[in-house]
Amino acid sequence: MSTNGTQVTDAVKDTIYRSCLFLDDENWNDFLELCDQTFHYAIKAYSPEIRRDMTYFSGNKKELEVMMGILPMHNTDHSPLKRHVTVYTVDVEKDGENATAVTSLVVYQSMYDGINSHIDAGENHLFLIGKYIDKFRMDGDRARLIDREVRLDTRRLDKGSHYII
Repeated sequence: MSTNGTQVTDAVKDTIYRSCLFLDDENWNDFLELCDQTFHYAIKAYSPEIRRDMTYFSGNKKELEVMMGILPMHNTDHSPLKRHVTVYTVDVEKDGENATAVTSLVVYQSMYDGINSHIDAGENHLFLIGKYIDKFRMDGDRARLIDREVRLDTRRLDKGSHYII
């Protein structure tokens, strides 16, 4: 495929924004359609207390498919998560077939339950902040995710946090 950097950048941004829409709607299958077969996903945060990275989750596409299949069986807070992202950078490699992106991530939670559902219901809370650090491979005119590291600034995750961020 012969594409220019602008076309690749646009395709990367489109994939990032679509991934957020699909994840917001818990549309796991459409999210996975954006991913290459070699896709790897990880959620990490740096802990100043232990001076090390902490890994909350790390898995490949097949492991994510299995996990997403059992999500309905989990006891979880069903309060929806909504992602707000801004793509900061897209760097296209010289071959025009691969790219990396850094995206600011803020996730809000609209409370259904909470500690006192009759009081908390309807409130919106800041759930977490961080970044997506993504790698892409072009597939025709589409950018497919081959790696996503969710790099969290938030380190204390509440119930319901086993969903894909």
